[in-house]
Amino acid sequence: MRTAYKCRAYPTPEQVGVLNRTFGCVRVVWNRTLAWRHARYRNERAKTGFIQANAHLTAMKATDELAWLNEVSSVPLQQAIRHQQMAFTNFFAGRARYPRYKSRTGRQSAEYTRSGFRYRDGRLLLAKMDAPLAFVWSWPEVDLASIDPTTVTVSRDPCGRWYVSFAVDAAAPDRLPPSGGVVAVDLGVKDFAVTSDGDKIPNPRHLARRERNLARYQRRQARKTRGSSNRRKAGAKVARAHRKVRAARTDFLHKTSTRLVRDHDVIVIEDLAVRNMVRNRTLAKAISDCGWGAFRRMLEYKAARHGRRLIVVDRWLPSSKTCSVCGHRLEQLSLGMRTWQCPSCGTRHDRDVNAAKNILAAGLAVTACGGDVRHSGTTRVRSPVKQEPRPAKVGIPRL
Repeated sequence: MRTAYKCRAYPTPEQVGVLNRTFGCVRVVWNRTLAWRHARYRNERAKTGFIQANAHLTAMKATDELAWLNEVSSVPLQQAIRHQQMAFTNFFAGRARYPRYKSRTGRQSAEYTRSGFRYRDGRLLLAKMDAPLAFVWSWPEVDLASIDPTTVTVSRDPCGRWYVSFAVDAAAPDRLPPSGGVVAVDLGVKDFAVTSDGDKIPNPRHLARRERNLARYQRRQARKTRGSSNRRKAGAKVARAHRKVRAARTDFLHKTSTRLVRDHDVIVIEDLAVRNMVRNRTLAKAISDCGWGAFRRMLEYKAARHGRRLIVVDRWLPSSKTCSVCGHRLEQLSLGMRTWQCPSCGTRHDRDVNAAKNILAAGLAVTACGGDVRHSGTTRVRSPVKQEPRPAKVGIPRL
């Protein structure tokens, strides 16, 4: 199993100079190669692979204009070409957006393979450096001298903090003992998550709590002259405010996902189209502050690591407006109606708890018989095993 350890780094002033030059060279290689790819396809309609891009890097280093690229280690430059090729592969496969240019004001990073660093007895020595790079190890249960990193990534946040990440091939952890618990999770804005057991996890609203301070720092930065040192210092304060929000959100998501994976054998969630949901200008900021996409990714890799099962049901499941007792489905249910009473059986439902129960039933139905969890054409929920196969029709399928 491949894992990574990210630590705080504390480079010396001489090492800061070497790393800053390396970051600048990586950024120049990335941007110029990306522009060369654009021009080559526009003029020649020719596709560019890793071999052609790597040859272009060699040609750039041979010119007098970019001869200073030879002053830093060649490993991070070659890794930048490799990462760009992977970015294009992911884009054409539909897994990521189109690669963008790198900015000097954003996060800076450089990756070293084994030919660009030496790691012995917990001491890291990078290429073009005379002294080891100091860092703080935060995992006492892992012996620092026993790890064998395959790649090392040094990065600097916009607020000025330095980090070093070690990618290692570690043994898979022991699977958690069976707990016998099965739960469904309904994600929301008012409450971050509501489980099928009736537990509600409040939404901490990390961005909303620090929004006033963040706005004040941004106003101060806007008043500074562009390109001045004061504007750069004000920008660092804005970046620090964003880092605190990001760190608090990540900590909350890790604790919540770990608790769910530890206490349940099967977890059922809904397949939310977060990218489409944030197009709602009224709820975009609140949805982005929740971090639903990161929460799902955490559940996926933690469940796979510890031997749990994660089931994702269809996003078109009418979970909120379907009675979890008798199966009656309402025609309309506004977003502001938090509780409703079933006109068929008279049961009064909490909107989110009822949705979580329906998500759990749909997930268990898919596990049992592999049926579709979407229900259309009736107000009664029908079991997938009772539905007869429909004849195939030419045209666009109706959701």
